Amino acid sequence: MPNLLNVVDDRIRRVARREIRGQTQKTRRLTAQHRRDLAALKRQVAALARTVAFLEKQEQRRVASPPAPQEAKGVRFSARSVRAQRSRLGLSAKNFGRLVGVAGLTIYHWESGKVRPRAKQLAGLAAVRHLGKREARQRLEMMG
Repeated sequence: MPNLLNVVDDRIRRVARREIRGQTQKTRRLTAQHRRDLAALKRQVAALARTVAFLEKQEQRRVASPPAPQEAKGVRFSARSVRAQRSRLGLSAKNFGRLVGVAGLTIYHWESGKVRPRAKQLAGLAAVRHLGKREARQRLEMMG
């Protein structure tokens, strides 16, 4: 009788192992597929991060570069308009000067009428003229 019991136990163990192996094989395949998918997604995220970093650098260069003096042709200067532009954007003279490409004190001198901007500076004023509050703040953030 003990011999029959051992034979049945062995048979049950073998059948159980076969069943478990069949079930775990599916899980292993799915796990391997998930790992491959995760690796592909990580590569894709890394590539997108590199692209975003490159584009941010390009945008910072574009924003930081002063406008060409040719843009200043036909642009008139008024101390009141500079003050109005700055107040419309809600910026300090320092930040407004950063957008235009001059110092904050220069903005104060322009607003008071003590000094007139040069052609290159007038081009900077003309470039800032059509900015909205959001875009001005975004450019300031990108400038650092």
